[in-house]
Amino acid sequence: MTAIDEMLERNKTAAVYHPSGLGPSPLKGLAMVLCMDCRVDAHVAFQLNPGEIHLMRNAGGVVSDDVIRSLAISQHALGTREVMIVHHTDCGLAKLQEDDFRAQLARFAGYRPTWSVQAFKDPHDSVRESLRRVRDSPFLHHTDSIRGFIFDVETGLLEEVFVDEATPTGQLSPVATPRQEGSAHSVADDAVAADGGTGIGAH
Repeated sequence: MTAIDEMLERNKTAAVYHPSGLGPSPLKGLAMVLCMDCRVDAHVAFQLNPGEIHLMRNAGGVVSDDVIRSLAISQHALGTREVMIVHHTDCGLAKLQEDDFRAQLARFAGYRPTWSVQAFKDPHDSVRESLRRVRDSPFLHHTDSIRGFIFDVETGLLEEVFVDEATPTGQLSPVATPRQEGSAHSVADDAVAADGGTGIGAH
């Protein structure tokens, strides 16, 4: 049995419990952009129910032109107002070299792809860039409620990534939280305090 055949068999079982009567507009008014990595199970990680949010996935969870296209439809036609960007630790794109991989594809296909691989070294930087692209897009209606995160594939927990408010990203300032000694949050809080509360993250 191939993997596709197995999926078809599983679908027959799942269809028995498939909910009906849902519309295309997400009940939570939220669109989430995240990586296609098989370790990031959005339905489990966020305890999602059918019909709650729009999920947009690609390699790296980067905000490409097609993601902007999907977000524009999500907002203008289907009523979403918030955007959540979720990248993750140990991402495959962080292990690729942009030029080397494009050259590999050129050898395979006979010419280089017209699209960018968008490889990166640090997922925090990639999240920040994705936030900027959403914030700066002229096609998006709601750019005032955008937040970015790193999903830890080992623990299943999220780390929020904050961006310098001086840079137009749409990212809101972090809300003060109780500080825990030695935690990532306490480091982030120290950075915010040192910068006068501008919202610069620890990374």
